[in-house]
Order: sequence, then structure tokens, then C-alpha cells
Amino acid sequence: MNVLNRNTVQADSYTERILQFGEGNFLRAFANWMLHEMNHQANFDAGAVVIQPIANGLIKTLNDQDGLYTLYMNGIKNGEVLSERKVIDCIQRGINPYEDYDAYLANAENPNLRFVISNTTEAGISYNPEDNLEDAPQASFPGKLTALLYKRFHFFNGASEKGLIVMPCELIDRNGDNLKKIVLQYATDWNLGKGFVSWINNDNIFCNTLVDRIVPGYPRDKIDTITEELGYIDNLVVEGEQFHLWVIEAPESLKNEIPAKTCGLNIVFTNNMEPYRTRKVRILNGAHTSLVPVSYLYGIDKVRESLEDQVVGKFIQNAIFEEICPTLDLPEQELKQFSNAVLERFRNPYLEHDLISISLNSISKYKTRVLPSVLEYIKRENALPKRLLFSLAALIAFYRGDRNGVNIPIKDDQSVLDFFAAQWVAFDVKDIAKATLQNIDFWGQDLTQFNGLLEEVTTSLNAITKHGMKEALNDFMKY
Repeated sequence: MNVLNRNTVQADSYTERILQFGEGNFLRAFANWMLHEMNHQANFDAGAVVIQPIANGLIKTLNDQDGLYTLYMNGIKNGEVLSERKVIDCIQRGINPYEDYDAYLANAENPNLRFVISNTTEAGISYNPEDNLEDAPQASFPGKLTALLYKRFHFFNGASEKGLIVMPCELIDRNGDNLKKIVLQYATDWNLGKGFVSWINNDNIFCNTLVDRIVPGYPRDKIDTITEELGYIDNLVVEGEQFHLWVIEAPESLKNEIPAKTCGLNIVFTNNMEPYRTRKVRILNGAHTSLVPVSYLYGIDKVRESLEDQVVGKFIQNAIFEEICPTLDLPEQELKQFSNAVLERFRNPYLEHDLISISLNSISKYKTRVLPSVLEYIKRENALPKRLLFSLAALIAFYRGDRNGVNIPIKDDQSVLDFFAAQWVAFDVKDIAKATLQNIDFWGQDLTQFNGLLEEVTTSLNAITKHGMKEALNDFMKY
């Protein structure tokens, strides 16, 4: 059986307009798929040159397949369970700068180069004081990027139209701002001159972005079946869900350069991405965190099974629409659409998310993902969000470490584990609730100061510990 390449299947070629740092599963299932769609549907003519950001990577495998790979998109789309596959052809070639640094730097001379995208892990956008301009290559991604930008600046004599649009996809807040800050730091460290700094500031655009798509990656457990189905060997098969979202904070003019709307892609251009980041954290992440202790103590192990359960599914749905959405400032229709998409993603039959794996560091997750909704709801509604507080009570019960006589493998900071171990020795529900809510190290404030909050959590915690989660939740849902 032949290996996938441009002799095995027919594939188009495109002008090299994109420099891509990172060849991993996420970019190939996310940004590269979008480029593929825009090339095929809107004649975008944007080919990507992929740069391996660390010494060990997949560039050789990528080049052996002429940049081609098969993407499976599995999930629920418009209410229908759907699995789609296609060969993605936007990658033109890959370069390992650790083996051929000159080939990497030569991209600076490409007059057609316009965009930079990256996903070098959360640690990738970091400053390395050991990096130097003379290194071949620099150790850090920002160092490599600075060297290339500096060569481009000189090669085109600082021409403003040769500046690049940089769209990092790393999962850190204000990723574009952070990347630009480090580039400018290197410009100072390496004495690259005021002209270069001015060119970076005025003629290059560093976009803050928010990316969202679950990418399970290489389907190792079923690759033999997939290979038989495809009829060729593909060492870069990647799986992703149907849902996708790319929020790009950028000037209005960028809309005209990227034909996302023409292709129906869920790419949002905005001058302020914070409402979208807040929406994702509060609804998607907040729902996950609120669901885990309730559903797990109810006796369920998977996210999908939680949504399929009539009681638990209704609980989390009501929490989203009635207690989280009212705290957000985006248009109601947008919030409803996003929330329904989240629920579809939770029900995805192709993804099996273990609740226990999501429970990692649940206290800090509740603080960042759920507590803001609780406090904003109290502020706006002058009432308590009882479902989110029931989840908090369930979380306290979860940290007891017992589910129907079976030990729960809780993973959190040792100080958190020690706190709850000491509390549950006494097993006084009211005292445990009070001590937990007053723990400023957990929440940054004393939550018992909010009128009625301690009583609400104590009541739910008492019901959970006395009657078990099933009876407690069923009784709770009657009101």
C-alpha cells in the first residue's frame, strides 16, 4: 500500500503566503483546515511553509507526504451526528531550522509572505535571555521570529507593505501582545536599531487570538481500520471535532484579507476579544467545572453520559441558560447559539471525556471559571444562582474523596488536599461549608459575606452528604 503523497492523490499547490511555526495536531486540524477551505472555496491561494519549532518534530514525515494528511472531523453538526474526512493540501513544504537554518531565514525574502501563525505550546511564547541573533537557530520561537523579521526588514529596506500579520494560537491570554513584547525585547537586547523597532510597531500586526476546537489527535487505537478505509498509509492522520471557533482581535482591514465569511467559517474579527474569551471561560469551561462534581457523585463517569441523563443534563442546561448567560454582555442570540453548540460538543459520541480527568485542580478552576458568574449574577439579579452554588456544595463533597464507598483519585495542590482532609475528619457539614467559603486562599475573598450564600451551600451540602447525590439532585430539581 502506498504512502499518502502528491503522487498517491491529486492535490493543488498554492503560493507560499503563510509561515507556520508548529506542525502538531492542533494547527493541522484547525488553522490548516481553514486555509484548505478558503483555498478551495474562495481562491485564497495561500500555501503554508511549516517550521519545526523544536529540535524533534514531524517535519521529515510531513515532507515525506508532500505536506498532505487526512483530517477526520467527528461530532454533531446542525443537530446531526456526522463524520467527515478530507485530504488537507495547504501545506507546501516543511523546514527543520535545526538542520537547515539558511532555508528557514530565506523565507524572509519571499515577497508574497503575509501571515505568520503559530502553536508552539503555552510555553512557546517565552523569553530566553540566552538567545542571540547569531544563533542558528535561536532556541525560542520568539527568537527565531525576531531573526526572520530583522532579515526581512533589511532585505526589503524597511518597506511598510512587507510587514507581516502574526496570529499566534498558543493558549495564553493576550498571546499576540505577549509575543510582540518579547520580539521588541530581543530588538533591544540585540541592538537592532530604532528603525527596526519602528517597523515592528507600525507595519507589523500582532493579533491576540482565541482558538477553540477539541483535537484528539492521531487515532492510534483504530489506525489499521482507517488505513484500510483510506486505501493508503497516512502517518499524519488527525481527528478533530466538528465545532471550531477562531476569534481574532485585529484591525477592521484584516477582514478584507481573509475570506472567512465567504466560506462560512466561524472566524470572528473584533477590536475586543475579551467578551468572547469571557464567554468561552464562563460557558464552556464553567459548565465543565460545574458539571464534574455533580455528575461524578451522581454515579456517571463521562461528559457525554452526563448530558444524556435526564436529570443531570437538565441541571447543567439550566445552569448555563439561566445562571451563566445572564451574566454576559454579548447579544442574547449569540450566547444562545454558543451555548447550544457547547451542549452539542458535550454530547459528541466520538469524544469520550472522563469527568475525573476534568476534575484536576477543581478549586482553582471553580474560582476562575464559575465564581465570576456567581458574583456577577448576585450583582445583576440581587439573588443567588442556586444551581452554581449547588455545584459548589457538590465540589466540597467531592473533596471528601469518597463515591459510594470507593476512593476518588483527586488531583490538586497538596495544600488543597490537606485542607479538605482536615475538614472532613470532623464531618460537621456547616463548619466545613463555612471554613471552605471563608478560605481566602481559595477564592481571594470571604464568600460568607454574601447574604444567604453560606446557608444555600450548607443546605445543599447537607442534602448531598445525608441522602446521596441522586436523591439530593432530584429533590433540588423539583424547585
